[in-house]
Amino acid sequence: MRYNSRMITIAPPEIERYAELHTTPLPEHLEALAAETEKAMAFPQMMVGQLEGRFLEMLVHMTGARRILEIGMFTGYSALSMAAALPPDGHIVTCDIDPKAEEIARRHIEASPYADRIEIRMGPALRTIAELEGPLDLVFIDADKTNYRNYYEAVLPLLADNGVIAVDNVIWSGAVLDEADESDNTKAIREFNDYVVADPRVACVMLTIRDGITLIRKAA
Repeated sequence: MRYNSRMITIAPPEIERYAELHTTPLPEHLEALAAETEKAMAFPQMMVGQLEGRFLEMLVHMTGARRILEIGMFTGYSALSMAAALPPDGHIVTCDIDPKAEEIARRHIEASPYADRIEIRMGPALRTIAELEGPLDLVFIDADKTNYRNYYEAVLPLLADNGVIAVDNVIWSGAVLDEADESDNTKAIREFNDYVVADPRVACVMLTIRDGITLIRKAA
């Protein structure tokens, strides 16, 4: 999840809490990472958190994904969540541009049981994508909103036939419905959402998990 200055919850807080209490608790390495992220980062809400982290882990498990690309690592919480469901020969490439987030992510990834499954690449995501070869089984897009469509177009040719693209923050705390909000991020997300649902190359479903996640696959 990326920072949204509006940052309201889609579900009432008590419903979110009930869902968390009925979701498998966090392992110790994610508890430690979450605690440091809350303390050290200016916008810790960018971290996906327990519900979305477990959702991503379940998505990897259900799809049998072996090759994953994450665009927007932040402090490594989502990469570590997904890595937990990878087979021993599975691999995640995760990328970011924030050196402070990288320092935290590297320490926690190296100390985790999944260090051999996660590769960090720093620098512009579009450059990282250009260096990769497909097929990719799962792509998680959670980075700068104004580049969402560029990331989507770059990864779609690399997606496996049965692969899935998961895109975070597509409801943007409800700002997508606010006609008065013409900020760059809000406009970019609205335009991205409209573009994907009209794209004949794919099928998609938007889910109201946390700040909204759209799942995308190639059309049959």
